[in-house]
Amino acid sequence: MCQVKRGMPLLGSRCLTRLASVERTVLWCSLSYKAHRRPVPDTVTSQAHKSPGVTWYLRAFVTLVTAIGISVLGVCLILLYQTVRTPVSQVERLLVVTPGMGATELAERLVSQNFAGSEWPIVAWAVLSGTAGSFKSGEYLIPINTSPAQILGKVSRGDVHQRRVTLIEGLRFSQVRERLARKKKLEPDAALMSEERLLNTLSLEPASLEGRFFPSTYFFTLGDTDTSILKRAAQKMNEELLQAWEQRAPGLLLEEPYEALILASIIQKEAMLTSEMPRISGVFHNRLKIKMRLQTDPTVIFGLGPDFKGPLKRSDLKKDTAYNTYTRGGLPPGPIALPGRAALLAAVNPMATEAFYFVARGDGSHHFSKTLAEHNRAVRKYRN
Repeated sequence: MCQVKRGMPLLGSRCLTRLASVERTVLWCSLSYKAHRRPVPDTVTSQAHKSPGVTWYLRAFVTLVTAIGISVLGVCLILLYQTVRTPVSQVERLLVVTPGMGATELAERLVSQNFAGSEWPIVAWAVLSGTAGSFKSGEYLIPINTSPAQILGKVSRGDVHQRRVTLIEGLRFSQVRERLARKKKLEPDAALMSEERLLNTLSLEPASLEGRFFPSTYFFTLGDTDTSILKRAAQKMNEELLQAWEQRAPGLLLEEPYEALILASIIQKEAMLTSEMPRISGVFHNRLKIKMRLQTDPTVIFGLGPDFKGPLKRSDLKKDTAYNTYTRGGLPPGPIALPGRAALLAAVNPMATEAFYFVARGDGSHHFSKTLAEHNRAVRKYRN
């Protein structure tokens, strides 16, 4: 490379010679490239000019097909929605869903029982709605004008049909068993047990089945047993009894909750009016305090057995049984009926009263007396 030194001319002869040589080389290369360059075919040029149009048509075609597909899908979904939302059955009926039942099997059952007109919409809706595979077994009450979609939702949530059995105040255990036996959808488990085995199953202490079940309405579903009802009723009675015992009056004569249960069962059988229960309890506490016999007819009737039909006679009062409070003092050995909450509270919260006697007036109420003479006059008045 030429170098320019201080004091030298700007371009020396050697530099000019080299520059001229470079110019000739560049010119030769340019001419050689033009001479050997291949001409671009017209077809390629034509395709290059035509490609934007082809791309536009292709994009338009894809867009059209996509739009048609989305429209068809939308129409199908609308038809599916309308199908599964349209009620078919015009009669209220029960639907039984077995354990492990899938969407296809459930759809077949709905169609066979006239809850739906076709199977595939039900299966498709179950998949789309996410309910497939989440069906709960049980018995379902399907009201009139219920759509297949509503049925799927009901079965998925497990809104099983709740049946009921009501135990009322004053029932004996034999009557409790009869009520449970009349419920056809309730599995008869306890009904097949002896009382001894049932006592062990329910773990009741003291060992007595009388008065141990709280009177209330109990719900059950398909497959439940009568034992499950008794367990719930026994647990409820125990809770109610303990709550009442915690609210007992200071200085109460009764020594334990079970004694309160016994007295409450007697009060329940004697009282027709809830408002009189505390006063009747007061009469019994007055008698217990002075060790006077309770002399209450319901205990005598209980002691005569479940076959006794009445009416109670004077001779019956003399038949000595463990429950005859005319012949024996104190409380009987166990409850005689199911007491309700009001009777339990009355047993542990007796009303302060001077009465030792009472007799039924015949209208559900009682006349209370302090002395035997007054009581006898009331008996003659209301029983003759």
